[in-house]
Amino acid sequence: MVGFKKGWLLGTLLTVCPLAVSVSCDRMSPEGPAPASEGVLVKPSYNRNDVLKNPMTGWVMYGSATGSPSYWDTKFYNEELGKDVYVKDYASACYIRTGWCYFEPEDGVYAWRDPNSSLGKMIKGALDRGLPVAFRIVVDGRDQRRNTPKFVTDAGAKYWQSDPNHPEWVTPYPQDPVFQRYYERLISELAKDFDDPDKCAFVDAYGLGKWGEGHNVCYEDGNPVNERTETLKYEVMDWITDVYSRNFRNVPLLINYHRVIGHPTSDGAVNPNTEKLLNLCIGKGYSLRQDAFGMTDYYKSWEKGYVANWFYKRPCVMEGGWIVSSHRYWTDGSGKYREGHPEDVRQGEYEDSKGSKVNMMDFRVGEETKSWFNDAFDLVRKFVSEGGYRLYPDQITVIEEIANGQTFTLAHRWRNMGWGYFPNNIPQWNYRYKVAFALLDSKDAVRQLVVDPEVEPSEWVEGAVNMYKTDFKVDVPPGNYTWAVAIVNTAKNNVPGIKLAVKGDFSKDGWYKIKDVTVK
Repeated sequence: MVGFKKGWLLGTLLTVCPLAVSVSCDRMSPEGPAPASEGVLVKPSYNRNDVLKNPMTGWVMYGSATGSPSYWDTKFYNEELGKDVYVKDYASACYIRTGWCYFEPEDGVYAWRDPNSSLGKMIKGALDRGLPVAFRIVVDGRDQRRNTPKFVTDAGAKYWQSDPNHPEWVTPYPQDPVFQRYYERLISELAKDFDDPDKCAFVDAYGLGKWGEGHNVCYEDGNPVNERTETLKYEVMDWITDVYSRNFRNVPLLINYHRVIGHPTSDGAVNPNTEKLLNLCIGKGYSLRQDAFGMTDYYKSWEKGYVANWFYKRPCVMEGGWIVSSHRYWTDGSGKYREGHPEDVRQGEYEDSKGSKVNMMDFRVGEETKSWFNDAFDLVRKFVSEGGYRLYPDQITVIEEIANGQTFTLAHRWRNMGWGYFPNNIPQWNYRYKVAFALLDSKDAVRQLVVDPEVEPSEWVEGAVNMYKTDFKVDVPPGNYTWAVAIVNTAKNNVPGIKLAVKGDFSKDGWYKIKDVTVK
């Protein structure tokens, strides 16, 4: 052993003994085999293929505020599998990106609280299927008709009307105090219902500019760039990130990272203040998102370099830029995409995703989803196996017989088989997920539980071996039990919170059963 970090465990006894115990934990060197310990070495088998619907990892399907309930029956026949494949079976979250007017169609009327509204039905459909929802609220009226409710501009919010042929397509100025007052109320009300990680996967928490992507943001008539622009950009960014971070304290927040964030243009050279604005967001707890993966003329070296600075510090969520059903994707500057071959685009998106170590990829809707399942299903399954995070213990040493009151040292070794990371360190999670060991009785009830605060899963990165030793003082009545392990959510009474990528026997609550043990 090269070295270790000494810590202490908080033992919580359940069911039969409410007293607490303390046990020690050694952090082992990542080199060599699992640390030696008396007992039996168990080597769980890695589960490479199952879809693990864990938070902030996996595929994202896209919902609509005007969608039909039949949306959830979306399926495609897959020749490789020889059967229909349901999109919802591969997704970890349902992303709803739509205009403010669909969230609040009338002053103080919130559509998500109406079970008969299309938005309410879409959200309920996702939650009923075990998919947390995610949001982006769009306010810009260019290209997408009216997105900001009429009552906001009727109340005096200033705006730019860019197309005389469509006077209702208005774009409000985000620095306007009337706009801000109504917007703050909306986000406050949304958070009352969705600042809950069981219901909400993440919030795309900026939503200004064209399509809500954070570029071509309009601050003045004609959308000019002048001496006031940089001040307005910073003030608006500071304001809106305060609004979201103040209201959403338990759900990840995302900011779109690109070279002209918040600027009145859509592309061009890297704006000198871009990194300052993005770092402002990250300093308030934001994670990263990008909407141009696979578009090599937009997702370029600066974007790739910026996200690399945050590897293993903040997770990244991607969206593909090309829409193969309507865009001339073969004109991409890379020259890699052939006309009539959407699988080329899917491959480009996948390569960008792997290079940027994203945690989540997108199916989007309609033909894009169909393309993933018909043209590139091998990449769908490959991301399931290799992308995001996939955590499992590959070695655990336990004992098969022990006396009550005796202390045993469990040696355990963990791996993350995904290229992403487990973002336990983001402020909204605040290290809530921890490794725990338990003794289960014959009915799989937890009779003794030990949570280990020293084992930190956000440190597990692809290719690393993470080894620990944990002292466990047994304190249960004599009888037959089962050693079990889980990554528990300490904010929810230490219930298993993360599905492990391991084959074997699990309790109905999600504990991985290691081996039987007799307590004398």
